[in-house]
Amino acid sequence: MVVKDLRRSQQAVTATAASCAGASAATWYRSTATDAPTYSELTGTLDVDVAIVGGGHTGVATALELCERGSSVALLERGRIGDGATGRNGGQVTGSLSGLAAMRKQLTKNLGQGAADELIQALRWEAQTLIRERVRRYGIQCGLRTGHLHTAWRPDDIDDLKRDLDSAFKAGLEDKVQWLDREQVHERLETPLYHGGVLNHHNLHLNSLALCIGEAQAAAQLGAVLHEHSEVLSIDDAKSSARAQVRTRAGAVRAETVILAGNAYHQLRRSHFRGRMFPAVLGNLATVPLDDDTLNAINPERLAVYDSRLVLDYYRITEDNRLLFGGGTNYSGRDLHDVATKLLPRLERTFPRLKRVPIEFAWTGLAGIVPNRIPLVGRLKGGLIYAQGYSGHGIATSHLVARAIADALHDEPHTFDMLTALHHPRLPGGQATLTTAMLLAVGSDHAKSLIQKLKLGK
Repeated sequence: MVVKDLRRSQQAVTATAASCAGASAATWYRSTATDAPTYSELTGTLDVDVAIVGGGHTGVATALELCERGSSVALLERGRIGDGATGRNGGQVTGSLSGLAAMRKQLTKNLGQGAADELIQALRWEAQTLIRERVRRYGIQCGLRTGHLHTAWRPDDIDDLKRDLDSAFKAGLEDKVQWLDREQVHERLETPLYHGGVLNHHNLHLNSLALCIGEAQAAAQLGAVLHEHSEVLSIDDAKSSARAQVRTRAGAVRAETVILAGNAYHQLRRSHFRGRMFPAVLGNLATVPLDDDTLNAINPERLAVYDSRLVLDYYRITEDNRLLFGGGTNYSGRDLHDVATKLLPRLERTFPRLKRVPIEFAWTGLAGIVPNRIPLVGRLKGGLIYAQGYSGHGIATSHLVARAIADALHDEPHTFDMLTALHHPRLPGGQATLTTAMLLAVGSDHAKSLIQKLKLGK
């Protein structure tokens, strides 16, 4: 089978979103990467063990994992390393799994309670250690900090967060996590919001693009061949007598295995993913650098934060003392226009001290959203593997999925097989159905807030 010329869109909404989501807007992340290495366009033909399509966290982390195990790897990126969601996100590495309940139910049915709990604990808490060790081993400069606060937007959210705290205790993180009441939260954040929260010093925040660029350099040093500006136009499936062949405008890569790692940005094999994953547009902004007095007032411990709503706000202090603030996810797949105008009222509501703070960067990016929030990992015929759909928690999850893929290709398929066995129902009606469902869910979120205010007599 041959994937036809992909310059013709196979899925209009996804193609439009992928082409416009922040493509013309400068990001703070890219402004920090002035000395990032460049990689030439692919020309000619390469023969390798594994070809990887996509130069974000999934593709680069998988390339590095495979090179550490001795595989020969070629990675193809249509733009620059980290151009997609990797260089456009909030930079938080946490133990949140959006599809936790659905995943637990399926895993328990398939594997039993013990094995299910073991895999979920690994998916929630091992990426932080993996990334810390990798940053140290390869000397990656990515502004890594520890400390994260998951806040209760409503009093009704407290019980759920405390259950999450208990889960962290069971994972052996008693010395890294603690419950904060409303007053203790406000000692750490100068905000009128929130009713409590889980403070977690196992979780991380960092410059996501710098991490990816550093991992790409490490992979290249171990022998990976990386090519930027090398959009994959077609893939010829592997057959018993021939390897798969990945074709670009000016070259080709022959490989035993091809890994699709483009997440919401790629247009390959869309028919397989139709109804299972959708693009959601995330908005982010970065203020001008803030002085120490301001930072010490609004967030003295430099914590990364997100709240407990379905469509949440998230923020952190960057290594150059800006507030990076995101939220307002758009599930229609259409780009957000004038991101700063949309997000600034949310920022000012969170930190009244920052009213009218100058915004230097504002941008959007695409996240791959799966209806049941379980990451999409699996195999296709012809030697293809895919990994995508992290539903807003891509930095942590992508690194663990990358390790699982590399293990599977080196005769240790246990974790990979458990992930590929998870079921992802197709959502009928496509993007419109997802948008309607999210609007209803958000409406329920607002309704809960109104009910709580009525309870409190506000």
